[in-house]
Amino acid sequence: MSKQPRKQRKFLHKAPLHVRHNLMSVTLSDELREQYGKRSIPVRKGDTVQVMRGDFKDHEGKVEKVDIKNYRVLIEGASVQKPDGNQVYHSVHPSNLRIVELDLDDDERNEIVERKG
Repeated sequence: MSKQPRKQRKFLHKAPLHVRHNLMSVTLSDELREQYGKRSIPVRKGDTVQVMRGDFKDHEGKVEKVDIKNYRVLIEGASVQKPDGNQVYHSVHPSNLRIVELDLDDDERNEIVERKG
């Protein structure tokens, strides 16, 4: 893999969706890290996350939508008011998030979290 920023940007821009999904990984909180033995897991709708950087620093909320195409996550409560009065979600890059609580309703997700390696 190249170190050149130009090639890194090109890779991110042209990445297929199954690769983008893994690039949407978010670090786990210290408790979850010890519990599951993993450092990060791809974020999903329903997870509770904490914003680590930006305008909504220290805000906690559930993930409303994961935008894989644009590498962004929409979080409940992290919204901005437009001049016409409408509330719009403020998108956050996954590198600026920390998962506080996992949504483990899905059996496949349980397998992913529990497996070793």
